[in-house]
Amino acid sequence: MTVLPFLSKRAPAFADIPDEKWNDWRWQLSHRLNSAEEIEKIITLTESERKALSTEHLFRVEVTPYFISLIEPNDPDDPIRKQVIPTDREMIAFTAEMVDSLAEDKHSPVPGLVHRYPDRVLMLVTTQCASYCRYCTRARIVGDPMAQFSRHEFDLQIEYLKRTPQVRDVLLSGGDPLILAPKILEELLTRLREIPHIEIVRIGSRVPVFMPQRITDDLCAMLQKFHPLWLNIHVNHSNEITKELAEACDKLTRAGIPLGNQTVLLAGVNDNVHIQRKLVQDLVRIRVRPYYLYQCDLVHGAGHFRTAVAKGIEIMEGLRGHTSGYAVPNYMVDAPGGGGKIPVLPNYLLSMSDHKIILRNFEGYITTYEEPTDYTPAMSARYKGLKRPEPGQEGLTALLDGERMFIKSEGFDEVHDRHGIQHRLKDDSKWKPLGIGSGEEKL
Repeated sequence: MTVLPFLSKRAPAFADIPDEKWNDWRWQLSHRLNSAEEIEKIITLTESERKALSTEHLFRVEVTPYFISLIEPNDPDDPIRKQVIPTDREMIAFTAEMVDSLAEDKHSPVPGLVHRYPDRVLMLVTTQCASYCRYCTRARIVGDPMAQFSRHEFDLQIEYLKRTPQVRDVLLSGGDPLILAPKILEELLTRLREIPHIEIVRIGSRVPVFMPQRITDDLCAMLQKFHPLWLNIHVNHSNEITKELAEACDKLTRAGIPLGNQTVLLAGVNDNVHIQRKLVQDLVRIRVRPYYLYQCDLVHGAGHFRTAVAKGIEIMEGLRGHTSGYAVPNYMVDAPGGGGKIPVLPNYLLSMSDHKIILRNFEGYITTYEEPTDYTPAMSARYKGLKRPEPGQEGLTALLDGERMFIKSEGFDEVHDRHGIQHRLKDDSKWKPLGIGSGEEKL
């Protein structure tokens, strides 16, 4: 098959805009479309879209001239259109929806800083985006200028990081960090780099997709001062990969910034294995490695985008082995209630015995792997460094490392005590496993 070049598109309504303006990110930002009247000059709206656009208190609508130009104007099922143009289906509530389904604000020690995992934090630095996704997981604050983070809140975030040495990885998100004024973004990156235990900084941004004109030589020169710096973009469909996006990604990679991609599984947009396969293959063509395929979150307005988890497993079945391993993302359910990302995979391990396992591959080929019978845990390599602290979050690793023998749910002992009395048979030493834990009890 012939490899086709990525194309550049501009809607006829913008044909007379001089290239110097069209390629200026500030012009793109200041000429975003947000009303039915403006949008209908570019695409033919459906009744459902008109109704949504005339509804009060709708999640914010803004689309850059560049991104709306990628929509096929007369196709109501266009995959880009569905991501940024609202319909009245956004107004329909669904079972289990929540304002903050990932409990980010609950796990926030200071405003805008989410510390869910042991060694890394999410740092929200703005509520503004170049365009707004209709399935936004942070619709509770994103798009609202009144919810913007203040300089005082930035100070609180930085101070928390300074006094929390277990954090080695900071992910800047929002909103979109690349919407920030360049001086503010540079100041934040400088302050993060001054903290000695911060090893890497990541940025999550859809600006290269919504507004690739923002990826200028000056921006890349500024970002590359803060290596190691990583950037994840957000592409859901191959129609979003244009000549402009490819050029923006080329600039970023030449500045030494590794690129990944996060995709959200969306009904009617990309819930098809062949669409997903083309997407991941096109991404690696522009040197972007597929990172996550997310199950859609339980946020208000996103109900009509949700698929069964089985659809995601079907897609993963059609990627692994059917295309390059570099092009296969991790399929994730971000646990409702704040449990973090949980990977979900097809089952490749079919059975096992005390000396072999039975596996199958993507074709259905079944094989066995004969395991060594003389291998013992005592033969494992010894780690000579200090283990990184993960207070309260060791999880199953603590069981495997021999630091614990069991994990109890909250209140487990109180429930099973049945409000009983302390008596002569209750002795805490009875249920301390020998050789497990602190090592105070010797074998």
